[in-house]
Amino acid sequence: MPDKKLVCKDCNEEFLFTEGEQAFYKEKGFENEPQRCPSCRKARKQRSRQSQRR
Repeated sequence: MPDKKLVCKDCNEEFLFTEGEQAFYKEKGFENEPQRCPSCRKARKQRSRQSQRR
């Protein structure tokens, strides 16, 4: 499995979906590739956690 270049659906920046990440996704049974880059995923998680606290 070679690394894949994907485009983030939030910021439209290209990011790398590494071979290791692909193996992790496969091991966990995830069928879809990530749609967001790591920084947008992190920001989305933080917003989600903040809204849960309110």
